[in-house]
Amino acid sequence: MKYTLILLALAALASCAGKTAYRDACSGQLSTAWAELDVAKAEGFAGTVSYSKALGLLGMAKSMQTVENFDNCVKHAKDARYYIAQSRKGQ
Repeated sequence: MKYTLILLALAALASCAGKTAYRDACSGQLSTAWAELDVAKAEGFAGTVSYSKALGLLGMAKSMQTVENFDNCVKHAKDARYYIAQSRKGQ
């Protein structure tokens, strides 16, 4: 019984440590993506579609950051940065 409690406590601590592994990356990716979005000039209709996709992905990334799901935050922010680049190209 005593060992079970120790194992549960260790498992809880390990899960907390894993949860924050992407915290800094999430914050950095979001900041960079918002800055890029601010200066992006969408070219044509296709660029506007990519810009809209990027905006939606940044909203999802911010939501993931809020609920401390940092690995998905990083994924969505990186995807948003891709679409920001595409919007500049008019694609």
